[in-house]
Amino acid sequence: MSTPDATDDAVRELLLVMPRLVGRIKRLPLPEQLRSLDLAPRHLSMLSLLLLDGPLTVSQLAGALGVAPTTVSLIVSELSRKGVLVRHEDDADRRRRIIDISQDSRPAIAEWLSPGAHAWRHALEPLSPAQQRTFVDTLLRYEEAFAATKTEPEGD
Repeated sequence: MSTPDATDDAVRELLLVMPRLVGRIKRLPLPEQLRSLDLAPRHLSMLSLLLLDGPLTVSQLAGALGVAPTTVSLIVSELSRKGVLVRHEDDADRRRRIIDISQDSRPAIAEWLSPGAHAWRHALEPLSPAQQRTFVDTLLRYEEAFAATKTEPEGD
């Protein structure tokens, strides 16, 4: 366990770095091909998974994203209409659909998301697998604690 002073020092440092980090991420230029698509954070997560893991089923996407399959289906339908995603029949089970990034959209999506993936690899590679897990778990606990706080301003 760390001492209160060490924890306060770490919190102070993180409170300074997080706004800079978020600001840099928000300033990542969206490739021209993607600008008119009105992409939101929910799209970014799904596209990141498909870019890193390759084609996945709706159930696999739902499990990885921690949302209901119906939510994934809605997002897939939306992005399929825009030509960003494609659906294919699963050769092993024709009732299942495999979701993938369209060939036309893949280069622009890779251009957009690759800087973040490269930065995470650079940050995580020096760490042992156990240290990497601790880091990810810490971010997840932070997200959970932040979500549990009241973040909306009170009405008059």
